[in-house]
Amino acid sequence: MSSERSFIMIKPDGVQRNLVSEIIGRFERRGYKLCGLKMVQPTRQLAESHYADLSERPFFGDLCTFLSSSPVVAMVWAGADVVKQGRTMIGATDPLKSAPGTIRGDLALVTGKNVIHGSDSCENAEKEIALWFKDGEVCNYEQVTAPWIYE
Repeated sequence: MSSERSFIMIKPDGVQRNLVSEIIGRFERRGYKLCGLKMVQPTRQLAESHYADLSERPFFGDLCTFLSSSPVVAMVWAGADVVKQGRTMIGATDPLKSAPGTIRGDLALVTGKNVIHGSDSCENAEKEIALWFKDGEVCNYEQVTAPWIYE
C-alpha cells in the first residue's frame, strides 16, 4: 500500500454548517486511512502561513480573515493516490464548476465559502501537515481493513 499522505481541512463554513461527519465519511468510505484529526482555532498568523503562496493575490487578506474566523478541522489522510483522488473528491475551487457527487459540488455554492481544503501535491501535503500538526500528533498504524481495500 502507498504511504502517500494528504492534508485535508474542513474550513470554518463546513464546521459551522455541521458538515464534519459528512466529509469524514466520504474519505472513510473511499477507503482512506485517517492518521490525524484535530479541531483548531487558527490564528491570523497560522492562516497567513497556510496561504503564503497566495500572499500577492488581492483576496489574501479576506481569505486569512475567513480562515481564522472560526474553528477548522485539520486532518491527515493516507492511502494510494490520496492527494490526487482527494482533490477529485473535493471538486473545483468554484463550487458552481464542481461536478455533482464532489464535496463542493454537493455542499457549497460560492468560492469564498467552499467548505474544504485539500493538498494539491505530495510536497505541499507534507508542508501543510508539518504546519498544522506537531510531532507525535499524526499516527501511523496498520488499518485492519487494508486487505479488503488493497490488492
